[in-house]
Amino acid sequence: MKTIDELLADGVSGKRVFVRADLNVPLADGTITDDGRIRAVLPTVKALAGAGAKVIVASHLGRPKGAPDPAFSLLPAAERLGELLRAPVAFAQDTVGPAAHDAVDGLQPGQVAVIENLRFNPGETSKDDAERGEFADRLAALADVYVGDGFGAVHRKHASVYDLPARLPHYAGYLIATEVGVLRKLTEDVKRPYVVALGGAKVSDKLAVIDQLLGKADRLLIGGGMAYTFLKAKGYEVGISLLQEDQIPAVTEYMERAEKLGVELLLPVDVLVSREFPDLKTKAPSQYNTVDADKIPADQEGLDIGPKTRELYASKLADAQTVFWNGPMGVFEHPDYAEGTKAVARALVDSNGFTVVGGGDSAAAVRTLGFDENAFGHISTGGGASLEYLEGKTLPGLAALED
Repeated sequence: MKTIDELLADGVSGKRVFVRADLNVPLADGTITDDGRIRAVLPTVKALAGAGAKVIVASHLGRPKGAPDPAFSLLPAAERLGELLRAPVAFAQDTVGPAAHDAVDGLQPGQVAVIENLRFNPGETSKDDAERGEFADRLAALADVYVGDGFGAVHRKHASVYDLPARLPHYAGYLIATEVGVLRKLTEDVKRPYVVALGGAKVSDKLAVIDQLLGKADRLLIGGGMAYTFLKAKGYEVGISLLQEDQIPAVTEYMERAEKLGVELLLPVDVLVSREFPDLKTKAPSQYNTVDADKIPADQEGLDIGPKTRELYASKLADAQTVFWNGPMGVFEHPDYAEGTKAVARALVDSNGFTVVGGGDSAAAVRTLGFDENAFGHISTGGGASLEYLEGKTLPGLAALED
């Protein structure tokens, strides 16, 4: 995989460089609530612009259905990119049409343009190779060189991620190079104890990574909504908590395998429960109780790990030399149920080991809860991509950058 440093060494002044970024930022009423993914691509954009390239930044945002939708416009991300660069950023209101060509044609060396949401074109996400290829051909006409730096999308076989690099000289940007380096530290020559904390809503999203990590990690800490399927598999009442009953056989098999392999698989010993899901808009105080994990009332749902579990998990993270955390421990968006996620984040901050926050909601939680991002070894921009890498899958966007 050639890197951007090799591209810069060859010279890019005056060249049109297509940067596939991940500007898929969360929006609330058109306002960006977390600009972490925009900041993550800054080193690549700055380096290219500083070397005199004409930089074309492209990304997806959300899941529009292959047609323009103002709710998913990249305009707010383009404006924020300009603020962070402290330089004007042109914005094209289409992807491969006249506006995109005009924006690119108008660039001077060292200037930056952002084209509209790639997923406004059905060719971006099409499962038909020919349709994707046709869109990739039109994107290739905009540029001389391709730089892949959208790590959050490399697990997708999409036109701008997989097909476009085959049509242009291609290089990995700084973000992708960093992300791959970090993931190698989690899979090759790992420093031990190696502790993995997994949370989030659905256990089905994490089964494949658990399957892989059972042979590699020393401890697995389970929290979030996915924990209740594990608790149910142990025969506990879980009330109206999130539950995937069809996954109980798989979860049971993993618990048995962990025991045979000598891997500690820890589940919550106490949880915060309530009869109602909290109001995440008003953040109004919620009525809740703390109960032992085997005593959840039938009419209530678990919404966070309890104080005993927080203490237990912090103790199991304290001596870790390598930590991977993916998924919040509870409904961290509400202050009543944020303490479990805070406890895990704080344990990572206090750790002397190499700590990785695996993107997605975990990264959002770190920022929402006010932690210093520099206190962690690495905060990934791609939760799904990180998990699939750890599962041992070939990621299309990385394979496309290899020669």
